[in-house]
Amino acid sequence: MRHNKKFNHLGRTNTHRNAMLSNMACSLIKHKRIFTTTAKAKALRVYVEPLITKSKEDTTHSRRVVFSYLQDKFVVTELFKEIAQKIGDRPGGYTRIIKTGNRLGDNAAMCFIELVDYNENMLKDTAAKKTSKTRRSRKKSTAAVAEAPEAEVAGEEKAAE
Repeated sequence: MRHNKKFNHLGRTNTHRNAMLSNMACSLIKHKRIFTTTAKAKALRVYVEPLITKSKEDTTHSRRVVFSYLQDKFVVTELFKEIAQKIGDRPGGYTRIIKTGNRLGDNAAMCFIELVDYNENMLKDTAAKKTSKTRRSRKKSTAAVAEAPEAEVAGEEKAAE
């Protein structure tokens, strides 16, 4: 019985899958964004986000645990020095998956997976969107207020004549 075994095997053996996810995690940490299939990106998110959370606490033990997954000391150093400093206050959700369509050859769903705090274009958009939002449009309300006194004044002039 396979109760509570929900992760995607990706058509690979256990050792092949672990090696592939380790390599993809190293590439994601090095390049901050990689292009892959949606199934692999979802599996990679489950693999790499606990490692990023572990990197928030810079101890010898946490470095050794992360190194046992990644097997690349330069990537571990970059993760603990640069990325951990940038995401230190974020409570989770360190990666973003952006779907890009289907691959031409086999029609596989493709996407970008990227580290959230390293996409400058998205950071600019979110900074611009942080204005206060209301359900009513401000233009309509100011235009209606401006027109109402003019209509009252025009009505008073006709009544005076």
